[in-house]
Amino acid sequence: MAAPNRPSLESVTTIGTDGSRTFLFPADVHGAYTRFRKVTAILLIAFYLVLPWIDVGGYPAVFLDIAQRRFHLFGWTFAAQDLWLTFFLITGLGFSLFFITALLGRIWCGYACPHTVFLDHVYRRIERWIDGDAVARRALAAAPLGPVKVAKRTLKHALYILVSLAITHLFLAYFVSLKELWDMMQDQPVEHWSAFLFVFIFAGILYFNFAWFREQLCIVICPYGRLQSALIDDHSLVIGYDAKRGEPRGKLGTAGAGDCVACNRCVQVCPTGIDIRQGLQLECVGCTACIDACDEVMTRLDRPRGLIRYDSQHAFAGGKTRWFRPRTLFYGFLLAVGAAVASWAMSTIRPAALGVTRMTGAPYFVDAGTVRNQFLVRLINKRTEPVSFKVEVKAGDAVHQVGLAEPVTVPPLGEEVRPLIVQIARSDYAGPFKFKLEVEDTRDTVELGREVEFLGPDASLLRQEEAERKGHD
Repeated sequence: MAAPNRPSLESVTTIGTDGSRTFLFPADVHGAYTRFRKVTAILLIAFYLVLPWIDVGGYPAVFLDIAQRRFHLFGWTFAAQDLWLTFFLITGLGFSLFFITALLGRIWCGYACPHTVFLDHVYRRIERWIDGDAVARRALAAAPLGPVKVAKRTLKHALYILVSLAITHLFLAYFVSLKELWDMMQDQPVEHWSAFLFVFIFAGILYFNFAWFREQLCIVICPYGRLQSALIDDHSLVIGYDAKRGEPRGKLGTAGAGDCVACNRCVQVCPTGIDIRQGLQLECVGCTACIDACDEVMTRLDRPRGLIRYDSQHAFAGGKTRWFRPRTLFYGFLLAVGAAVASWAMSTIRPAALGVTRMTGAPYFVDAGTVRNQFLVRLINKRTEPVSFKVEVKAGDAVHQVGLAEPVTVPPLGEEVRPLIVQIARSDYAGPFKFKLEVEDTRDTVELGREVEFLGPDASLLRQEEAERKGHD
C-alpha cells in the first residue's frame, strides 16, 4: 500500500506519491454538529423510504409513471404535455443552490447531498460496525489475507450489495409503484428484463461508488466543488480555521504558541483527507467533522471552542460578515422571480388537457358547396375517475362542425382522440379565419379553449370560379 501524502494544496490526499489511489480511514468524531447531521440524515433517508408508501389521491406521493406518461406529485397529476414545467423545477433548484451557496457555502454537500447522506450514515456505518474504528480499519487493510480478513470483507461487501439492491429497488418503485414492483419481483426476470437489467446495473454503480470510489465522486466528478469558487465570496459562510488565534502552532505549554496544539485531529477525521488549516479547498464537503473534533480538543484543554468554526473568510481576517450584498441580493431576486413565475405556471394547470392537430394530407378541401378543414382533437383526463367532455366550435352561425356532437367520455388518467370536421359554405367563405374550440366537462368544472386557424383558398379566386361556373350553366 502506497504511503499517503501529507495534506497539501498541490495534490489531493487520495493520490499517493506513486500515483496510485490511497484509501482514507477517517476517525470517528462526536459533537453537536455530528449529532445534527445524523438526525438530518435519518430524516432524509426516512423521507426517501416512505414516499412510495404514502397514498395521496389514490397514488403514491411521488409516482413518475413514465409508461403512462403521468406524473403524480403530492396529489398533483401532470401529463406529458405539462413537462414544460420542469423548466421551472430545474431553474428553481439552480437558483436555490446559487443563493444558498452564496450565503452558507457548501451546506448542501455536508447535510443533504444524497451521496454524503448514504456514504456517511449507511455505508460507513456498516464499515465501522464490521471493521472497527479508524486504527482497526487501517490495520486490517494493511494485514495479509487471512480467515478474519476474508470473513470481514465478505460480510461487509455482502451488506454493501444488499443495501445497494434495496436502494435501487426502492428507486424503481418511484417509476412503477410498489405494487407493480412486487409483482415484477415475483415473475421471471425475462418477463421484465429491462427493469431487471436496470436494477442490477444501477445497484452495481451504487456498490462501486460507495465501496470503492467514495470521496472521488466529490473531487473528480461532481462539478459543484468547482462551481463553489464562482458562487461564494469572502462573506459566504464556510468552515475555516482561525489562524490569528491558532498560530503559531505548538504543543501544550510551548511559550508563545497559539491555541492550535498541532494534534492533527482535524485531519484524522476529515473524510476527504484535507487539512482545513490550509484554507478553503475544493475537497471540503462541509461535513463539520473538523469542527467537532477541534472543539473536543479545546474543551479538554480548557480553551475556547471555535478555533475551527463556521464563519466567513472576511470574519476570519478580522472583519464583519455582510449578509446583504450584491451577490446574495441578485441570486435572491432571481429566486423570487422564478418562484413567482413558477407559481403562476402551476396555477394554469388544469385537470384536463386539450390538443388540436390538423389531419395529414391537404390543409383544406373545397367541393361544390363547402370549404372544410379536418382536425384531430385529443382530450386528456388527468383525474382518477372518468370524465365526459363536450366539444363545441365557436365561430358564428355560418361555420358548422361535423363530429363530436355528443359528449366524449375519457377514462381515468386516459385520453381519447376523435376526428373533427369544420366547414363553411362557399357562399359564406371570405378567406382564412380563426375560430375557437371550447371544451367543457359535463359537470361544468373544467373549461378549456384553443384558438385554431381555418385555412382555405383566396376568396376572390373562389368567387371568380363560382361566377364562371354559373356562366357556363
